Amino acid sequence: MIDFELTEDHKAIRQTVRDFAQKEVAPRIKELDEKQHFDRSILDKMGELNLLGVCIPEEYGGAGFDYIALGLVCEELEAVDTFMRVVMSVHTGLNSLTLYSWGTAEQKRKYLVPQAKGEKIATYGLTEPGAGSDVVGSRSTARREGDEWVLSGEKMWISLADVADNFLFFCWTDEEKRKKRDHTGMSCFIIERAMPGFTSGTIHGKMGIRAGNTGYFSLQDVRVPQENMVGEEGEGFKIAMFALEQGRYTVAAGATGLIRASRDASVAYANTRETFGTKIANHQLVKQKIAEMEADYQMSHLLWLRAGALKNAGQMNGKETSLAKWQATVRSERAASMAIEVHGANGYSNDYPVERYLRNCKAAVIYEGTRDIHTLMQADWALGLKKEKHARRTLPPYTPAESREAVAAD
Repeated sequence: MIDFELTEDHKAIRQTVRDFAQKEVAPRIKELDEKQHFDRSILDKMGELNLLGVCIPEEYGGAGFDYIALGLVCEELEAVDTFMRVVMSVHTGLNSLTLYSWGTAEQKRKYLVPQAKGEKIATYGLTEPGAGSDVVGSRSTARREGDEWVLSGEKMWISLADVADNFLFFCWTDEEKRKKRDHTGMSCFIIERAMPGFTSGTIHGKMGIRAGNTGYFSLQDVRVPQENMVGEEGEGFKIAMFALEQGRYTVAAGATGLIRASRDASVAYANTRETFGTKIANHQLVKQKIAEMEADYQMSHLLWLRAGALKNAGQMNGKETSLAKWQATVRSERAASMAIEVHGANGYSNDYPVERYLRNCKAAVIYEGTRDIHTLMQADWALGLKKEKHARRTLPPYTPAESREAVAAD
């Protein structure tokens, strides 16, 4: 059963994030976007508000909220600009929640606590120049030398690549299984920027999310101790898929915020712009576009709320999370496009925010599983060709051991 009424705590955190984003970032976002400048101080302020660890238990430095709170944070941040939601996706969704569920006590003490507090920034390294949706097509490797692993490889299109302190790195630890494309030969490691052999860079000239940092990082014979392996050897693929599900949830909630922003901008413009002697709000086809944006927002909002409620309950949610991500991102693309049409020629100018919304929304239909991947996944579930065997559990009262055992088989 889903309770659609937010708790007072949920309402309070939503208002806190809305105030922060509107007051601290909205007045500056046009300039940051034009200059393609990533302002690290914004992350520091997010950390001060406990947003970076919003759903991490208090014992690990977090705020101790639930998945609904995480979704609300993401929706409010992306309603101003996508780059802030991306921070939540990679730092909290992909990295910190994965460490909470799969990390050892020592890993959580050393890495999760400062990440939840916002003292350290983290990201996730899976995509490579030649491997995106085809995860087992990756080429990164690790070889064992005594109590250490020697890691090499390059990751591409990584959010926060050039600013993060900690990284999750996925690679092959079994060469024979790599040749057979057997994903049980993949493992996951924690990498620190300061480790010798680590380099990173920023990708310039992006279509959207220009106020965010996107780049690449590479490892050249980087030595890490055995205790930096997350999970067991050979569990890397399962950990990667587990992490992606948390990331997809944040993307779904964020895209919903972009739909809302497109709707709100269109409503404001329609109520002031006049043509043919009347406000364009009185024209039927303008009304139709705004009505469709409203419907897209409400549907997308309900889809991520449903996924979040299932996550909170520790129930199976892979299908629901996938559906929320797929539909919210596709509908955000549609809403942003319609918003430009409502604005007419002005929508083609960065004097209005809707052109930025359209540039930003395009990435979300690609990362965390393309629209095509999610379309196939939903079809396979409907046809009975794909089934979830277990719930994916991450938040209390479930333990890391239960989380590990609960990850569904591929």
